[in-house]
Amino acid sequence: MTQSLESCQSLVLNADYRPLSYFPLSLWPWQDSIKAVFMDRVDIVSVYDRKVHSPTISLQLPSVVALKNFVPPARHPAFTRFNVFLRDHFSCQYCGSPNELTFDHLIPRSRGGRTTWANVVTACSPCNLAKAGNLEDECGMHPRLRPKRPSVSDLQKNGRAFPPNYLHESWHDFLYWDSELEP
Repeated sequence: MTQSLESCQSLVLNADYRPLSYFPLSLWPWQDSIKAVFMDRVDIVSVYDRKVHSPTISLQLPSVVALKNFVPPARHPAFTRFNVFLRDHFSCQYCGSPNELTFDHLIPRSRGGRTTWANVVTACSPCNLAKAGNLEDECGMHPRLRPKRPSVSDLQKNGRAFPPNYLHESWHDFLYWDSELEP
C-alpha cells in the first residue's frame, strides 16, 4: 500500500543534526521540504520510498532534512498557554488531573496578580473554580511545584515525555525520548 502524500512529513534537523524542537516535533509537510531542497537550504538525510514527479524530474520525498545554516535556539521560551502546560507536564498543579486544563493565577488578577511565569500554573477547571479569587493560604490549595520561568532545555526535556503517536523509522536515530539516551 502506498503512503499518502500528507503522511510524508519531513523531520527537520538543525545544522547540528538535532531536531529544531521536540514538542511540538519539528516537522514540515512534504511540499515545504521539496521547496527547501530546490532552494538549497537543506540537505536530504533520509528519504521515503514514495516519489513525486514533475514533467522534468522525479524525486524521492525526504523523510529527514537538515538545515544548511545553524539556527540558534531561542534563549527564553515564549510565555504561551501551551508552554505553561508543557512546563507543568500537562497536569493540574493542584490535583494532578490531565483533563479540562486552564490557567490559574496564584495571586488572582482581581487582586493585582500578573500573567507571568512565576504567577501562573496549570489547573483543571474544577480546581480553578474551587480556588476562585482566593490566595493559596486562604483556600489551602498549593501547587505541587512552585512556578518558575523554564529554560528552553526544560521544555524540550518535558516534551520528550510526550512522543508523537507516529514516528517514522528514519527519524529514530535523531530523536531521544528517553532521558537516558540524551546526547
